[in-house]
Amino acid sequence: MSVVMMLTTLFLLASSACKHEMARAEHNNVTLEMVRDSLIRQEDTIVYSLIERARFPLNPPTYDPSYASIPGFSGSLLELFVKQTEAVQAKAGRYDNPEEHPFFPDNLPPSLVPHYKYPEVLHRAAMSININNLIWDMYFNKLLPSFVSPGDDGNYALTAARDLECLQAISRRIHYGKLVAEVKFRDERKDYEPAIRAQDRFTLTNLLTFTNVEEAVKNRVAKKAMTFGQEVKLGDDGDKGKYKVDPAIVSGLYADWVIPLTKEVEIDYLLRRLD
Repeated sequence: MSVVMMLTTLFLLASSACKHEMARAEHNNVTLEMVRDSLIRQEDTIVYSLIERARFPLNPPTYDPSYASIPGFSGSLLELFVKQTEAVQAKAGRYDNPEEHPFFPDNLPPSLVPHYKYPEVLHRAAMSININNLIWDMYFNKLLPSFVSPGDDGNYALTAARDLECLQAISRRIHYGKLVAEVKFRDERKDYEPAIRAQDRFTLTNLLTFTNVEEAVKNRVAKKAMTFGQEVKLGDDGDKGKYKVDPAIVSGLYADWVIPLTKEVEIDYLLRRLD
């Protein structure tokens, strides 16, 4: 089975679970607790995807446009892989799901499967918010060099596959901020509405910020990186303190990028919520 087919199969399985979760949200009135439960599960996906990417060294040819000389295509092997995979997943209906955001949205083919009627939880302004260009830049220029070893082992296709898994998991988590913002707006409309009408980003930032919650998230993802990424050996205590991905890097990912970018998505959504 090709890597693209494997990714598509995994997506279809995940999509089924996602549909069930969104339907449950619609019928039971989505709550902040339900949203937080989903965000906690998404932490697992992000940590595991980073661990899988760390199996391979940097593999620079994956990102070098001069490496893959493909007729009719200008770009790196990574860009080719992402565009082709997103095209296949678009045909399978991935981007009909409001939680999913393509990195190359232009000229995606239409879905070939029957349209699933996702619950209309979000305001229509949500459709225009996609910050994957910022996530792409952050991942390749800041995050990736911090947790993979230098070197080249020739596994360029697998490297691109693991990169895409990381990108999609991080993107899903950050863009979930739209749903977070919607739930907070519904719960505290009287607090949010004046700031929205005034287009007051500063007040919205204060309303959305809970420092104790953010600290708990950073500590939790670091602990997950320790737990999921520890070296386990039979007959001894293993290599204590040795992890597949440094927990401090995972915590830093959330502190420096996931939490701030999620907040940007939340604010962008709220500023348009009354349109």
